[in-house]
Amino acid sequence: MADGATTIERVVVITGAASGIGAAAARALAGPGTALMLTTRGNEDGLAATAEAVRTVGAAVETRLADLTEPQAPAALIAAARDRFGRVDQIVSNAGKAAKQRFGDFTAADVAQALTVNTLPFVGLVTAALEDLEASAWGRVVAVSSFVANDIGVNDTIFPTTAGAKGALEALAKTLAFQLARTGTTVNCVAPGYTRKQGGHAALAPAAWEAAAKATPSGRIADPEDVAAVIAFLLSRPARHITGQVIRVDGGLSLL
Repeated sequence: MADGATTIERVVVITGAASGIGAAAARALAGPGTALMLTTRGNEDGLAATAEAVRTVGAAVETRLADLTEPQAPAALIAAARDRFGRVDQIVSNAGKAAKQRFGDFTAADVAQALTVNTLPFVGLVTAALEDLEASAWGRVVAVSSFVANDIGVNDTIFPTTAGAKGALEALAKTLAFQLARTGTTVNCVAPGYTRKQGGHAALAPAAWEAAAKATPSGRIADPEDVAAVIAFLLSRPARHITGQVIRVDGGLSLL
């Protein structure tokens, strides 16, 4: 049962849920019948605010502070969701970080760090939840990638280590989609373009942020809700025949 007497129809784990796309996804999914395990690394106040917002519209909710770059943390998060709600049906692997660099300015250690932050948490989460995903009647996985994995240079700005890590994430998600296809569980990626964040974009200076909006064919930066709406659809029952895809939510950046 959920926090009240409502039967739980799905249990969703969302990482990076204290702000931005993760918080917007939690709000988009919240409602009676949905149980949410929300996590962030350090923004405890933001996580509490997200939890309160989803609880007020009828979702059951549990929160955890977790650094998913620690090897055992993804499995511990899945275990906590099982302990609280009995199973895991859906995962939104959202936490990550972009780094603006150029070849000659980064090392092999930086590449490894990008994989640790942007790619390995996904592997840990889905591996720990694999039995649940195979058995679920409403299994869904969405990994949040980035336009930088495919649209390499925008405004002469490149993110090579992030591009490599997000490209690997997309390949892993497609492979998992193939593995789980016969079970009915779908696995997809969303690849946002430039998207508003609380406090601005850590990888870009304000002037570059403004230039990014002008360079986007739609003429605007995405709001987190724009991306969350696509995540919510991919997690829905009607999206059951969509798997192994990378859906770009980028205002037309991929058209350039």
